[in-house]
Amino acid sequence: MLDHIPVYREKIEQLKGPVFVFGASGFIGANLFNDIFRIRKDCYALTHDATKAWRLKLLDVPFENIVHCDITSSSSVQEVFERYKPQTIFNLAAYGAYSKQSNVHLTYDTNVLGTVNILQNCTREMVYIHAGSSSEYGFNCTSPKETDRVEPNSHYAVSKVSAAYLLEYYAKVAQLKTLNLRLYSIYGYWEEPDRLIPKLVEAARKKQLPSLVSPEISRDFVFVEDCVEAFLDAALKIDATSSGRSYNIATGRKTTIGDLVDTSREAFGIMQEPKWGSMSNRKWDLAEWYGDPTAFEKDFGWLPRTSLEAGLRKTEQWQEQIGYESAVIPAFENPKLNPVITAIIACYKDAQAIPFMYERLVKTFNQLKVRYEIIFVNDNSPDNQEEVINAICDKDPNVVGISHSRNFGSQSAFLSGMEIATGDSVVLMDGDLQDPPEIIPSFYEKWMEGYDVVYGVRVQREMKPHIHFFYKSFYKIFQGLSYIPIPRDAGDFSLIDRKVVKELVNLPETEQFLRGLRAWVGFKQTGVPYVRPERMFGVSTNNWTKNIWWAKKAIFSFSFAPLELMSYAGFALTGLSILGIIWQILAKLFFFPDTPRGISTVIVLIVFFGGLTILGISFLGEYITKIFEETKKRPKYIRTRIRRGAKAYKTAEEIRTLVEQLRK
Repeated sequence: MLDHIPVYREKIEQLKGPVFVFGASGFIGANLFNDIFRIRKDCYALTHDATKAWRLKLLDVPFENIVHCDITSSSSVQEVFERYKPQTIFNLAAYGAYSKQSNVHLTYDTNVLGTVNILQNCTREMVYIHAGSSSEYGFNCTSPKETDRVEPNSHYAVSKVSAAYLLEYYAKVAQLKTLNLRLYSIYGYWEEPDRLIPKLVEAARKKQLPSLVSPEISRDFVFVEDCVEAFLDAALKIDATSSGRSYNIATGRKTTIGDLVDTSREAFGIMQEPKWGSMSNRKWDLAEWYGDPTAFEKDFGWLPRTSLEAGLRKTEQWQEQIGYESAVIPAFENPKLNPVITAIIACYKDAQAIPFMYERLVKTFNQLKVRYEIIFVNDNSPDNQEEVINAICDKDPNVVGISHSRNFGSQSAFLSGMEIATGDSVVLMDGDLQDPPEIIPSFYEKWMEGYDVVYGVRVQREMKPHIHFFYKSFYKIFQGLSYIPIPRDAGDFSLIDRKVVKELVNLPETEQFLRGLRAWVGFKQTGVPYVRPERMFGVSTNNWTKNIWWAKKAIFSFSFAPLELMSYAGFALTGLSILGIIWQILAKLFFFPDTPRGISTVIVLIVFFGGLTILGISFLGEYITKIFEETKKRPKYIRTRIRRGAKAYKTAEEIRTLVEQLRK
């Protein structure tokens, strides 16, 4: 599998560096990046979402060579260009090529706006090679030449045609060195597991065939090694004559699905007969879909080296080497490899502390050498908190700002951030800096050891002794009353693995007490001791009323002890009352005939039992109140705005679409 690199080793060495590969987490991008990086170390993989970059996670790539960049954000692109100063740029970032990628706006944002943002930062000395698509030809799909009319038949195709025209425009007007490679059916290592060739080869290893569409459907199959070499040739041989043009990357051979199956059966010795039509044809499947690579061969000297049979066998060898099984591909998404940590900060009256929190978090994450995402949740604070968060978002695309319609409380703020967090784990923190970012490395160490939840244990609080005593006493009582083991002196400050986050977000409860639910969901948990400092700025928004409310919320959410105590008290007092009646009768008749009939005794008993009854009813009322709140099914929070980097989502529809996209 790996002996292909020496074939174009010299070409890789000749590239002008540094080298950028946008979309390096995708199928072709991962192959291109991996081949270049194994020869030279000034190649950088650029991806907008490292949490889903399972290919990059399995490649042995240093943290420093994986760069976060959201190409839909002009500031994000500008930042990475200024920092790394690339000379060769390969853009394979795309959205909409797969049926599951159905967000039309994101298709154009990524494929058109993203291309503009990159080209705007290119200079005449740089080389820019763009991954186009044979879909640009659309209905005109039968061996079209580059000069033939394009007839796009989907939003994805239209966006790719638009990008091709952009390249032509920048080449003519700005004299940039740009090239658009219209790729046909590329296959090979690291392809999506639900695609035709991976499923075919996986089945062929078991002497079987997968579900198939009609045998007349055709493709032009190009092995990924040949595709990588096409990108290298384009970058090395582009000149003023070819700049701005589009070229077909194809074999020029029409291969029907019937031909593909025949080749596979012969190559792998498969006796099973194909069941045609066992899978429905897709809407873009065509019977005469193949390309004409003549122009690229003439101008760049490129020809595909790998026959279909040889490519299938190489794919088989790769699958065998990595232990490939499509059923366990999700296991590739190992969060302990090049992890992304999301810090979620619940903010209320913390405008002064937020910049310090940001600086300390970034410093901590950089020392850990992990990718980061920071989500500030403005829980309708009355100060200028939103302006402060917006300023940080402007300069750092890794920062997200959420604004709530009113003050829903810290628990709702955490959940609001957890719902859209993209990290492999999240860290929950208060915005007043009483949860020190410097403790995160200790959390991280325990997480790397295999713990799913790592919580902070407050061994000491920098506060007045009597208040400290109150907190310690409450946690001790709460731990004794709760029907599940809840760690003592453990607040919200914690690191939680992504799989646990999903469970917490999906819980249907309206009124949530996270530190209790965190214990309730289970998983492997441990604590890290730390000293909780005083608030850096201002005064605490907590008071005795709020603290009592928190204590009631905790106890009535995770304990039935108040009801049980009232039951025991009822039994005990009823028994004592019966004994008292018997004693009263016996004393009056036999022992103390002159027993007084004082009203004070009656009053005391009435007050005692009346107070006990009211206390019992109040306990019962607390539980009924919780039931009443849960039956309303009101949302836990309402967002009025989400800011991701430089982009703001303000309308309810925009926010809903973004949340649905991030939760996939």
